[in-house]
Amino acid sequence: MEWIKIFDSEASAKATIPFTKARAVVVQGREICVAHTAAGLFAVDNVCPHLGDALSRGTTNYLNEIICPWHSYRFHLQTGEECRGRTQPLKRYALEIREDGVYVEMPAKAPA
Repeated sequence: MEWIKIFDSEASAKATIPFTKARAVVVQGREICVAHTAAGLFAVDNVCPHLGDALSRGTTNYLNEIICPWHSYRFHLQTGEECRGRTQPLKRYALEIREDGVYVEMPAKAPA
């Protein structure tokens, strides 16, 4: 696993991703969704496991869930679980806020 810088600061991340919103970020060729809630910033796969819509087009709620824009499936951002257990959980990525930026933990690239 390796840590990849995705924002220069926490303030920059929160300015880019308004409260209750999410944005897609491409990291090592993979599109991930970074969501902003009252509990902070979270990173998950950008694809809803139900039918594949982009979660970055959705919103978040006071329960710390991201809501898929297509069928309103709700996924808890800390566990990845769908609120009613109707589909697979989201793949989550660890985020770290450091003095020099916001980092996401990604699988290491295979050597070329």
